[in-house]
Amino acid sequence: MRYTTKAALLAAVSIVSFAVQPALAGAQGRGGGGKPAMAAGEQHPDGDEKTDFAPFPADVSIKQVTHVAGKTLSYTATVGSLPVRDAEGKKTAEIVFTAYTLDGPRDPDRPVTFAFNGGPGASSVYLNLGAIGPKRIQFGAQGDSPSDPVRLHDNPGTWLDFTDLVFIDPVATGYSRSLVKTEETNKQFFTIETDISYLSRIVYDWLSKNGRMGSPKYVVGESYGGYRAPAITHYLQTKMGVGVSGVIMVSPALDGRTASDPDLSPMSWVETLPSMAAANYERQGKTLTPDQMSEVETYARTDFITDLLKGRQDQAAVDRLVKRVSAYTGLDETDVRHMGGRLDSRAFLRDLYRDQGKLGSWYDSNVTAYDPYPWSAQQRTGDPILDGIYAPATSAMVDFITREVGWKVDAHYEALNGEVNRRWEKNWFTSIESASDLRQALAIDPKMKALIVHGYDDLSCPYFESKMVVAQIPTMGAPDRLQVKVYPGGHMFYSRPDSQAGLRRDVMTLYGAR
Repeated sequence: MRYTTKAALLAAVSIVSFAVQPALAGAQGRGGGGKPAMAAGEQHPDGDEKTDFAPFPADVSIKQVTHVAGKTLSYTATVGSLPVRDAEGKKTAEIVFTAYTLDGPRDPDRPVTFAFNGGPGASSVYLNLGAIGPKRIQFGAQGDSPSDPVRLHDNPGTWLDFTDLVFIDPVATGYSRSLVKTEETNKQFFTIETDISYLSRIVYDWLSKNGRMGSPKYVVGESYGGYRAPAITHYLQTKMGVGVSGVIMVSPALDGRTASDPDLSPMSWVETLPSMAAANYERQGKTLTPDQMSEVETYARTDFITDLLKGRQDQAAVDRLVKRVSAYTGLDETDVRHMGGRLDSRAFLRDLYRDQGKLGSWYDSNVTAYDPYPWSAQQRTGDPILDGIYAPATSAMVDFITREVGWKVDAHYEALNGEVNRRWEKNWFTSIESASDLRQALAIDPKMKALIVHGYDDLSCPYFESKMVVAQIPTMGAPDRLQVKVYPGGHMFYSRPDSQAGLRRDVMTLYGAR
């Protein structure tokens, strides 16, 4: 998931990855802040570096069973670690993975998929136990609670029947840890380029260790992991000598540059307007479909841009903006006029539910929670979805790893580490861009396929940004090699059963699975 850097909200609101206060990537109109857990190698208050750890246990595997689409799947779940080494062979970090491999005779054509979440600072638990692993817990939907039972159930949306799955936790997420001091940790792991480099090497090492170099390989990433996925794919192709058959980007952050100057460029406002309209349509009971969304999408890329560029001194343009934007979003015209038709997403969320004393989530604006500071000028609490999923995701994953699998470790599991985000390289969000990696990867391998998937209601990583990015990528081969699919729901649209089922169907098509 991804954090936001908007100055006015940096100390106030949460993230796009998952924690009470840390915050994911964003632009004008996207928000973050809070006190994180201690990261490996972090400077302690007494000035000592915590770099001496007890050794990780050896990899542990157990046999499990799940059921999907009328089939019973027997599989092996493995929790273990892989080292990161520097150019001199010194071990500088240990990366923890969770792998699910189907039991039975080895099929050389069975794919293996590597999964990453985002943040930066999020572990892979969200894709694992929320979206595509063989077991899941419910989180991220209206009515879910942090104190709900965390017992795992068979996941009807799992991909395990058509691909083995390897979930990777970057440094200082999950149980993964740096073994070098703070300054070196920042240099080696908390930059855009080094992140892609060492994670790509971990994919290579897992393939080599497990004898899977000959298998078809896929990469999936969510949010900032959606930025990572095409970048890792291209790095594997060109630096590691590993071909990738397909890449799936879930609620991705593909290009942060569009949000670099919202006072000059209209792009950040254009990206979020259709998602605000989608949320309004759902509140009216309308079904979200491509046909339902086509009108606001056309407006966003045509008359909306034109009137934004005319500026606030053109009163006729402002009047047109106010009328159309108010109609699409459901906000009062007076409020829209105060913002000049440029709807800051955080302000939008507060205005929606202020009269109810509630807040909407940045990740799905129709998921709400009570606002403990309803009269404050700015939001002073965490995001309704992120605050709600942090506890069940953490508890369920710790219970699975330590009790069910039996991989015992004396450490705190970092489902989302806000300190990682704060230590990431300066101005990282407006620097990330992996659309070029995506187009180059597709050009290198004419058989590779790519799928970008979003929820309509997501304001943190709006779906319309991906549509506009893909529109600029030339067609290389069959038109269906690169597709964008959008489902009802928000950042974690897979929390809705129908949307998760739609994701599974579309991904099966990409894999050529039946």
